[in-house]
Amino acid sequence: MYQQIGPPPDISRNKPLYWALVVVLLSGSFRIITMGAASSLPPLKPVTNCDTARFMGHWFVIGVKPTFLETTCSNSVEKYTWVRQEESKRGGGFGPWSNDIDIDFTYNKDAPITSAVGSVPQKGWIQGDNKANSGAWKVSPFWPIKAPYLILEVDEANYDYTLIGYPSRDYLWIMSRKPQMDESVYKMLTERAVEKHQYSLEGLRRVPQVWTAEERTKRGLTEKEIPDSLLVKEPPTTK
Repeated sequence: MYQQIGPPPDISRNKPLYWALVVVLLSGSFRIITMGAASSLPPLKPVTNCDTARFMGHWFVIGVKPTFLETTCSNSVEKYTWVRQEESKRGGGFGPWSNDIDIDFTYNKDAPITSAVGSVPQKGWIQGDNKANSGAWKVSPFWPIKAPYLILEVDEANYDYTLIGYPSRDYLWIMSRKPQMDESVYKMLTERAVEKHQYSLEGLRRVPQVWTAEERTKRGLTEKEIPDSLLVKEPPTTK
């Protein structure tokens, strides 16, 4: 059974907790909505070509400069679903808090498979006039937060890898369509993060991705996302 990590969708009903979280976020303790305005670095530039429809689906987090939820996590998976697709393409037709994308982030809190599974549902808004092709989103774990989500690199040929950034450069996500990424691709993305996007790799961690057939099924994944060749027979042992 999944353990809900972070605020549930109706957190606003719990007023003390709700406003405590808002105050913490606004104060910058978790740097979720700060923009790094004092930085001397130039603004990050998202890709100019990202096909929203092709970007949808499952992504495995391979490397991360983590948020507070991700400092020890493993088997991290993002799933993107383009909702209200036709209205979104036309640029509206629904309220300002009706999102373009449903985001389902699930992960093991610590060791792969054996530790508790957390789930953080989020909502995404595609930025710009052409929602069918944009490298800039905003993402919300709960109202009223909308944090920038910048697609800095994407495999335009096959949409097999992506690099996601944040304006302050405190956070970074390296993601792949499969739970394993070729070392040459990982190296290329980290080099681009430093040389092209002026990131520091301090704090970057590799996210363990270890899957059994049972765990794959439990998390609602199939052989399409995790081929049998990438499975292990037994969960890793922990001391």
